[in-house]
Amino acid sequence: MIFLIITLAMVITLFLLRRRQPIGIAILVGGIFIWLCTDPTFKELKDAVIQMATTPRSYDLVGALYLVICLEIELRKSGCLAGMVEALSRMFSSRRFTLAVMPAFLGLLPSIGGARFSAPIVEEASKGFEAKPEDKAAINFWFRHIFEFSSPLVPGMILACGIAGVKIGDLIVHLGWLTIVAFILGWIVMVRGLKQTVATRTEVSSEEAKRHNMDFVLSLTPVIANVVLMVAFGLQASVSMIIVVVAMIPLLMFFNRHVSVKEVFIGALDYKMFANVICILLFIALLESTGVLALLVAAFESSPLPVPVIIGFLSFIIGLLTGISQGHVAIMMPIVAGISMGDLDLVGVAMVFGVAGQMVTPTHLCLTITVDYFKSDFFKTLKPVLWAQIPLAIIFIAVSYFTWGTGWF
Repeated sequence: MIFLIITLAMVITLFLLRRRQPIGIAILVGGIFIWLCTDPTFKELKDAVIQMATTPRSYDLVGALYLVICLEIELRKSGCLAGMVEALSRMFSSRRFTLAVMPAFLGLLPSIGGARFSAPIVEEASKGFEAKPEDKAAINFWFRHIFEFSSPLVPGMILACGIAGVKIGDLIVHLGWLTIVAFILGWIVMVRGLKQTVATRTEVSSEEAKRHNMDFVLSLTPVIANVVLMVAFGLQASVSMIIVVVAMIPLLMFFNRHVSVKEVFIGALDYKMFANVICILLFIALLESTGVLALLVAAFESSPLPVPVIIGFLSFIIGLLTGISQGHVAIMMPIVAGISMGDLDLVGVAMVFGVAGQMVTPTHLCLTITVDYFKSDFFKTLKPVLWAQIPLAIIFIAVSYFTWGTGWF
């Protein structure tokens, strides 16, 4: 019965997403449906709200996501992002490498506009290649997401670690190697075969080149600083981010990249994003207050299939349905936490297969935006993505099998 309720709740969520409702509203409506199907009382609703409002991870999560937007505004308004792109264009002798690195680098810092922000850069970098719209669309989409497993700035990772009780630094160490594998697979499948027709390179003065190189350093500095603070010092995401965001203001001004402090902190007040996050956190609290998580855990424990297999399968399906990392994380991570709080192995399985699902679905907004920008065929764009995603999943399964030992698969 509980699986039927969950399935119907997912269908409702997917329907609302198809109707272009915000992800937070769609997930919360699914949560309300679950509450209505499990002997609803207003006490459960009250308990869920209180639990959400009194849990420290809620504030850490909202704070971290707000500060990510602050950082993006700092780099964009100061001109560092644009200068970084120019520096990368001259830095690599191989234009193929530049074509792959540009969307990947921009994917390090989730920016407002997402794939739409990197698509024009891919279009520009692809000049001189015999690249069809589907080639450019696949490159933009795939490489933008290779850091889903290793960037402390990815909202899905921040949310996953907050729910499952693991440190972001620990999860990066656990899954970071997949970013390298994803880059290699993307290179082999999407970039290596492109035929170069004309070598194009824009000449700039030595003074401009120096400025662009400094823009590159300034853009990379906050990413490295966040990784160090979270991995080496074990700081929470919000603490690390506030240190970096505040420190970047005088640093940018010192190098004559002026940015308005007011514009940074006021402009980052994305109320729609905050509303979505609060709805997701309330959905999680509802799962706990209604006892649904306990029922799911009990069902998993009685299943003949190994727990990682079940977690992986469900994560893939939910990623496929929602197409958003926060979506599959919000639904699966509470289950993972209920089974084994702080278990890096299970968190890794949920993340990898949830991302796999969102990478091959039309509900993924980045894919929709990319296909629309390049005017490419959806299925022809998806084909190379599948050819890269399938071996990535197989490699992860193989490594997991040999490192976890017996009893897992």
